[in-house]
Amino acid sequence: ARARQDGERWASALQRAQREALEREATCGAEQARQQELIRDMKGRLLELLREKDALWQKTEGIDAPMPRPVPHDAGLCARCHKDFRLLSRRYNCRLCQGKVCHACSVDVGKQGRCCLLCYQQRPSQAT
Repeated sequence: ARARQDGERWASALQRAQREALEREATCGAEQARQQELIRDMKGRLLELLREKDALWQKTEGIDAPMPRPVPHDAGLCARCHKDFRLLSRRYNCRLCQGKVCHACSVDVGKQGRCCLLCYQQRPSQAT
């Protein structure tokens, strides 16, 4: 009879321990599910912030663009006729205004080098 009572006590203690273990497992599983959901939300928010940062970075890149030079606006084009400088179309610096001009838009002024047609026409006339 005593052995039977001890067996029943052990069986009830074992059942109680199993019940508590199942409850702890359920609680831990629910907590783990909440943590995984929180991690997913944090990753999503991190991606949103990265996209916002990239968009702001691109905007500031456009704002911080270097100021254009007064003459010429594009160093690859003639200041007068806007012809693209290439292998066969040489670029000359005007000795008076420092603009970049092609051969057709410049005049050879002897030892001084070349100047653009506009500066050549506006220069004071020299006695010959």
